Amino acid sequence: MAPTQSLPDQTNALLHGIRVVDLSRLVSGNMMTHVFADMGATVIKVEPPGKGDELRAWQREGMSTYWMAYCRNKQSVVLDLRSDEGKQALRGLLHGADVLVENFRPGTLEKMGLGKEALQQIRPGLVVVRISGWGQTGPYANKGGFGSLIEAMSGFAAMNGFSDRPPVLPPFAMADSVAGLYGAALALAALRHRDASENASLQEIDLSLFEPLFSILGPQAAEYQLSGKVTPRSGSRSPTHAPRNVYRTKDERWVAVSAGMQGVLARLFEGIGYAEGLNDPRFSTHEARLRNIDALDDLIQGHIAKLTLDQALAFFAERDITAGPVCDIADLLEHPYVLERDMLVEQTAPDGRKVLVHAPPYRINGARPRIERAAPTLGQDSQRWLQDSAE
Repeated sequence: MAPTQSLPDQTNALLHGIRVVDLSRLVSGNMMTHVFADMGATVIKVEPPGKGDELRAWQREGMSTYWMAYCRNKQSVVLDLRSDEGKQALRGLLHGADVLVENFRPGTLEKMGLGKEALQQIRPGLVVVRISGWGQTGPYANKGGFGSLIEAMSGFAAMNGFSDRPPVLPPFAMADSVAGLYGAALALAALRHRDASENASLQEIDLSLFEPLFSILGPQAAEYQLSGKVTPRSGSRSPTHAPRNVYRTKDERWVAVSAGMQGVLARLFEGIGYAEGLNDPRFSTHEARLRNIDALDDLIQGHIAKLTLDQALAFFAERDITAGPVCDIADLLEHPYVLERDMLVEQTAPDGRKVLVHAPPYRINGARPRIERAAPTLGQDSQRWLQDSAE
């Protein structure tokens, strides 16, 4: 039996009673179970002895910052899954589980004696989310698949950056994060299906890192099929409308502007003293503006260069033009929007230092779920769960 829990308030109770066993490492699985944990599910992180999940090693100033951000509200159990004892203990944890998450290479669960039929016998109705670089089938199934490879091969890097410079990989775990969010949505849908079924059977979700990232890159396939051309990298510009770019201000700051709608652009032209802009054949239509994008950007940049950032923002606000500052994290920690929306929560790290992490990015009936506990130390909850699962 699982340890008893008191029912939390509504904001933390969306997934109260759901138990997730997370065997994953690094970002994708942790992102998925991060969503579950913030919604009130019991998430048991199963970690190998020694150093635990490799995510703990992603440190800054001696602190596991990724671990603190994405493993709060979770519980840590240490098991050696290479040993018979560890595998048996895992089976005990699965008896009361609703979701199992793993991101081993395909075939690893089967080698552990935990293939689909075995898991069905242990826990009928279990939802198994299997995350891998390339999926459980196909020619790349057994190929290593870290997110950087997927970000390169999916088409993302080829469309990111400037046309006269190398393709650019993202500076964060984009492929893993997107897959993790897809995984959370798929697991919730599978749970709903299970609970609506009279005879629930195990549901196995095959989730690659590649396909979710590929799916959010837009209609690239259709556009290439229609034109026979690969859309070149365009930096901060958009391939579909203009103007859309970042512009440097007088005080060496940057402001982002997106004014592709005719009415917004008319107000922008009037504000910079070029009211006849939409009658200029270079700028009268989307297609014309994209053909003459350099001239259009030069026109806008020439005006913004005369203004400080504050003056530029006031200029755009007065004319109801969609624009905003390019902020870094130092700006955001003091930004009234971030502060008034309570987007940051302070946690205490194991060494006693205070660290800020993002709050759950939503509200339920006007209230944001609480972070009930900081990210666990390695094996913090082993005794509790292993003793319980053995009974």
